[in-house]
Amino acid sequence: MSERLLHFQVAEDEQGRTVRDLLQSTYGVSRRLLNRAKYDGEILINGEPVRVTRIVEAGDVVEVILPSEQPETIQPQPMPLAIRYEDRDLLLIAKPAGMVVHPTRTHPDRTLANAVVAYWREKGEMRRFRPVNRLDKDTSGLLIIAKNQWAHEGFARMQRERTLRRTYLAVVHGLLNQETGEIAAPIGLRPGSIIEREVRTDGQPALTRYRVLSRGAEMSVVELQLLTGRTHQIRVHMRHIGHPLVGDDLYGGQRSLIGRQALHAARLAFSHPRTGQLLCFEEPLPADMAELVKKCTMNR
Repeated sequence: MSERLLHFQVAEDEQGRTVRDLLQSTYGVSRRLLNRAKYDGEILINGEPVRVTRIVEAGDVVEVILPSEQPETIQPQPMPLAIRYEDRDLLLIAKPAGMVVHPTRTHPDRTLANAVVAYWREKGEMRRFRPVNRLDKDTSGLLIIAKNQWAHEGFARMQRERTLRRTYLAVVHGLLNQETGEIAAPIGLRPGSIIEREVRTDGQPALTRYRVLSRGAEMSVVELQLLTGRTHQIRVHMRHIGHPLVGDDLYGGQRSLIGRQALHAARLAFSHPRTGQLLCFEEPLPADMAELVKKCTMNR
């Protein structure tokens, strides 16, 4: 069964353009997706198939229809999901600490992907698993999953343009001297490791902003914003400035107070790829981090 990807009516100021130009420049349909619609799906104006060179007129109803996606090869495994929002384009999940997002060699199953695929299968939906903002296994919080290729490309564009706002809360060792700051330090893989990253001159550009929310005797509660999305970015950057995350033993933190890195994806804000509506979501701290923040505040 085909799935309608886009359905819109041409506005007065959009008439006189080709279907190709309108779909690519105004509605964010990539060349790859447009080719898929041309050869494996349909592009319709007022219910009739057209070529992408067709000139549109005000009032025309344009539809882009793609064939159904191939079934996801990830095995479905029903597990509880904390769904915070869902529509035809995206699924927003509150991921618990300890859950891997996507199957790997060391974690082949019981991942978020397995659970989401099972959830969709139960609803009769055949979709690919497309996470937008990946979270480490032991990081909790909000994670977006795009439900189709067009939405995924839209979120990728938001990330490149830095319009997808990602805010994290962390508890770090030590007391930061400045209330706010910006860490601009390139990140790359540490030689000899397949996991650990480090700040290095030949790494990928990485930018993190932080704001201190409170200080304890030996810890600080920090709000952080990612302006790039490098692997382990917050963890590497905070170690780089001498304040590793509490519980993050890979990057110099201690696990005596919490059994994982004290990092939580607390807020997401973005314009919906289809409607343009600004959406903002917040997720409270899980119990282990809330208790750690309480201890930090008590020991000031």
